[in-house]
Amino acid sequence: MNGGGGRARRLTRRLAAQGGTARPLHIRHPETVGAVRADRFTTTARMRWLHTASTRIGTTLDLERTAEELAAYSVPRLADGAAVDLLESVLHGEEGERVTGSAVPVTRAMAVRAVEALSELEPSPVGEVVDRRERRETLLTTHCLRNGEAVLVSRMTEEDFERVAPTDSAAAAMRRQGVHSYLAVPLIARGVLLGSADFVRAGDSPPFNRADAELAGQLAAMAAVFMDNARLYGRERQHVLSLQRSLLPRATPHTPGLRVRAHYAPAADAHGVGGDWYDVVALPGGRTALVVGDVTGHGVAAAATMGRLRTVARTLMTLDIAPDRVLARLDLATRDLEDDQVATCLCAVYDPADASYTIASAGHPPPLLVDGEGGSRFLDVPVGAPLGTGVIPYDPLRTHAPPGSRLVLYTDGLVKTRTDDVDVQLEGLRAAVGAMAPEDLDDGGLHLLLGQVEGRFDEAVLLVARGCELPPEAGLRVWDLPTEGNPASTARRLVTDQLTRWGLADLADVTELVVSELVGNAMRYGGGPGRLRLLRDERIAVEVADTGPDLPQIQHAGVSDEGGRGLQLINMLCRRWGSCRTAGGKVVWAEQNIPS
Repeated sequence: MNGGGGRARRLTRRLAAQGGTARPLHIRHPETVGAVRADRFTTTARMRWLHTASTRIGTTLDLERTAEELAAYSVPRLADGAAVDLLESVLHGEEGERVTGSAVPVTRAMAVRAVEALSELEPSPVGEVVDRRERRETLLTTHCLRNGEAVLVSRMTEEDFERVAPTDSAAAAMRRQGVHSYLAVPLIARGVLLGSADFVRAGDSPPFNRADAELAGQLAAMAAVFMDNARLYGRERQHVLSLQRSLLPRATPHTPGLRVRAHYAPAADAHGVGGDWYDVVALPGGRTALVVGDVTGHGVAAAATMGRLRTVARTLMTLDIAPDRVLARLDLATRDLEDDQVATCLCAVYDPADASYTIASAGHPPPLLVDGEGGSRFLDVPVGAPLGTGVIPYDPLRTHAPPGSRLVLYTDGLVKTRTDDVDVQLEGLRAAVGAMAPEDLDDGGLHLLLGQVEGRFDEAVLLVARGCELPPEAGLRVWDLPTEGNPASTARRLVTDQLTRWGLADLADVTELVVSELVGNAMRYGGGPGRLRLLRDERIAVEVADTGPDLPQIQHAGVSDEGGRGLQLINMLCRRWGSCRTAGGKVVWAEQNIPS
């Protein structure tokens, strides 16, 4: 017994140091003087009960759950009914309030628990702001919050019901059900007020006494520390999550022939947020790049690395539309980061001209292809080493995906659990995707899939890309230009005829000039023109491919120079232009606005 009593005394001193328990304001009434009280606890039992509370309260770093645990643990051993209110500022992640003795902070009801005999009490509904405006000065809870000290009413009078209950009907309900004793204690941690806890006893239960108030204060001090930890944890999680979301795309761009839906689900654990990302990049000629990645590690450092890798990957995609080479250069960029982190990444480029994907993987889970009838299969993409390990090159896979099929990209957080083997996880994903309706997979796929993965703990990204026919007002034409004769003349004729069919003959003069310059540059510096591509979508885009390795740049042409002004002319006539490398050389493209 002595050993248990020593531990109890040490626990009491530690709780007093953490939050402290103010001497309660004891409201005495004549009928309570000299009353004989039957305590619910012996001294040793009180300390054991308080010690057990440290294992029952604060089991998670969640404010609402901790408040519920405090109320649940208090009933029925300490009280017949309990309610916990927290400050609005605390729920928003702020520090709390200093006890000033004047202003009454706004609180919100977080938890209510009562024995069955008190089931008809009318406490403030959980989740609602506690309204003290009508009884602000008279409510005993107001005194508790304003002064940061406990309030004890051993035996309640008719007047006390009005000072305890938030509304007249709640006061009447307390009278009907025999409530006779009231106790309110502040929730104070590290010197700041977080909220309050209210307790009542009814029927044959003995009234609260000072020993009960001391015990409730110690319990509240312990719970307040847990709540403050949950507040700090939630604030850290929110900061990391805000950083993560700010680094992800705000919206997916318009992509011809491809409808993309992207979803992100954060981890429940703050330390699990920060490494997953996705991107959708519109490329020249109506192509689309899809990127999904996962940085090892979590937290702010992983989120920052993710943001840098996404930026680098996006830049590389505008310079090179070969996924394998993008990953190789991204590996070099990852090795230059000071954090010495690695990441998995999958990069796919969709070409609407032949409804094909070119895919490369750096240690990432395989993509899933779902056909128009709902059949699903994993694509056998050669898996290279993760980014940052220095093991390159990467081998691409080229596959066709007819209109109506869907390519599903994801991070391992969608399927990863702490118990199942990876093959079991992947097969479960394939079966779940195959059983889903196509529209469900597009719109709410992530949440539906997450609901089927028991034990999931990590953040997850899901990206679903559906190939579709170009709308009637759009179109894409691809021609192989001749190597003999006059390819520039052939190119001018092809684009002029096609623009006329589209009802855009007014753009023919400028487009002829642009395509002549592009074909001429390909013949002069690129080993001859290859394919000519003309896209009509939101704008008119013309593209010429060649086998030359060097990307063109605008040159400073002198007054007497006969050449060197072609790109300057394109730069003035077009909305924008550019060039990027391909597996066989490069493409040079230019865009014009379509008059309204």
